[in-house]
Amino acid sequence: MDRHYPMHALPEEIQEKKVCNYCGVSYLILHEFKAMEEKVKAMEKEMIFYQGGVEREKRLQEKLLSLSQDFEKYKTDNESKKERLSMFFSVIYLL
Repeated sequence: MDRHYPMHALPEEIQEKKVCNYCGVSYLILHEFKAMEEKVKAMEKEMIFYQGGVEREKRLQEKLLSLSQDFEKYKTDNESKKERLSMFFSVIYLL
């Protein structure tokens, strides 16, 4: 587990005090708690991004399948047209 060390020393007015007079929580624990809150917020944002990933991938797979089928259809049509043109030009050549 990563430890988060404060970048700056405690302010001079509270260096003597290590516990909040109001709530009784250690300043060091409070600082760690705030750091963990920031990490949780970042992870929640990341989860929201990845949450839609499955649906997006499914839609893209369906689109890919549709495009592949269209490609095969156009390829077959192209071959058919090539054959007809070939036969047409062979008939013209014979005339």
